[in-house]
Amino acid sequence: MGNELQGRTAVVTGASKGIGLAVTEALAGAGAAVVAGSRTSSKDLDELVEQGSVTWVPVDLSEPAAAERLVEAARGRVDILVNNVGTAPPRTGGFLTVTDEEWRRTLDLNLLSAVRVTRAALPVMLEAGRGSVVTIASVNATLPDPLVIDYSAGKAALVAFSKALSKEVGPKGIRLNTVSPGPVETDLWLGGGGVAHTVSAAVGGTPEEIVAEAKSSMVTGRFTKPREVAELAVFLAGDRSANITGSDFVIDGGLIPTW
Repeated sequence: MGNELQGRTAVVTGASKGIGLAVTEALAGAGAAVVAGSRTSSKDLDELVEQGSVTWVPVDLSEPAAAERLVEAARGRVDILVNNVGTAPPRTGGFLTVTDEEWRRTLDLNLLSAVRVTRAALPVMLEAGRGSVVTIASVNATLPDPLVIDYSAGKAALVAFSKALSKEVGPKGIRLNTVSPGPVETDLWLGGGGVAHTVSAAVGGTPEEIVAEAKSSMVTGRFTKPREVAELAVFLAGDRSANITGSDFVIDGGLIPTW
C-alpha cells in the first residue's frame, strides 16, 4: 500500500481484534497515524502501539460519552473514521426469546455507537473540508437471517444511515461508504462462544461441521480473511476512491447469489 495515507489521522473502533485489528494494522501500514479504540487491548494491538504509529484509547462505546473521548484523542484532526465495533449474538431460541434488553444492546453497539462516533468526528472533518467514513456493515443487512435477527436489523439500519448522511455531507467534501462482509475468519465466527460453537451446541454436530456448511454456501468455498476487508477499507479511506460515496461494498465470496 506504500504511504498513500501519510500525514493523515484515522480513528478505528473495535480495534483490538478481528476486522478492527486488521484495519488498524493496514491503515498504519499505509502511513496513517491511528487512534485505536476498544474496551480492552490485545497482544497484537499492543505490538502495533509499540511500533509508534498507533495510539490505543480504552473506551466502551456502549457508553454515550465514550465517542467524544475517542475523537478527542485524535487531537483535532480526523481524516478517516472506520466504524467497526459491533456484536452478533446467535439467537438459537428464535425471535420470541430475544428480550427488549438484548435488542437494545445489539442496536446500541451495531448502530448507535457508529452514529455517536460519526457525530463526534464530523465537525472536525467539516472544518477541514474533507474526510472519509468507512463503516463495517454485513451481508445480513440485505440477506437477513433469523439466527441473528437483531444484528441483521441493526446492520440494515447502519447501511441506511451511511447512505442518508452521505447525501448531506457529500457536497462538503465528506464521503461515507459501507463494507458488508460475509463470514470472516474471526472469533465472532470461529472463537469459543462464537457462531460455530453456539449453533452446534443448539442443533447438534460439531463447530467444524457448521463452518463447513457455511463455506459450502460461498462460491469461493472459504471465509473472507480480515486482511481482505481491511484492504478494501484502506482503499475507501484514501484518494483512489475520491469520487465514491454512498456505496455499499460486498465482500462475501459470492454468498449473495443475486446482482
